Amino acid sequence: MIDPAIARSIKLVAFDVDGVMTDGGVYLGDVHGQRLEFKRYDIQDGLGIALLHHAGLHVAIITGRVSESVRLRAVELGVTDVAQDPDGHKLAGLRRILGERGVEPHEVAFVADDFPDVPVLRLVGLTVAVANAVPEVAAMCTHQLSRAGGRGAVREFVEDFLKARGEWEPAWNRYVNARSHPRPSEIAS
Repeated sequence: MIDPAIARSIKLVAFDVDGVMTDGGVYLGDVHGQRLEFKRYDIQDGLGIALLHHAGLHVAIITGRVSESVRLRAVELGVTDVAQDPDGHKLAGLRRILGERGVEPHEVAFVADDFPDVPVLRLVGLTVAVANAVPEVAAMCTHQLSRAGGRGAVREFVEDFLKARGEWEPAWNRYVNARSHPRPSEIAS
């Protein structure tokens, strides 16, 4: 269970990608000499991120790989704070985002799974491990998820987190209400 006082202090929620937003698998290919990389993302996880936006929280993606797939997924989810580092160094990206947002490290939640996440976990206020996290990472996290990365872990975290803040019902209701009215373009004149 997430401590409600800690949950309410969080201003930015950050996610690792491989092993958290995905199952960690990467499909690599070549088409006419062009390298292609594909990752599988969970749709319900994406809706969880939308619910964080509806609760007024900033969302960041911090990954130790550079991938067009991540850039595309971030755009699709409306996540503008993205740090991709080709050498697995995540701290500089996090610090850049914190500076741009005016957020302190203790006001950050981070969902993690493996050793490249440890420097970030040592800095932030709410540490979360997916079910498939390596034992050392799981041991340093204050919240453990029952779902694996790419298999609903992000959505599980969002629900646990927003419930701890007392914002679950309002967030999902705002989401549903926003989709319950016709768009201006759909209204006949």
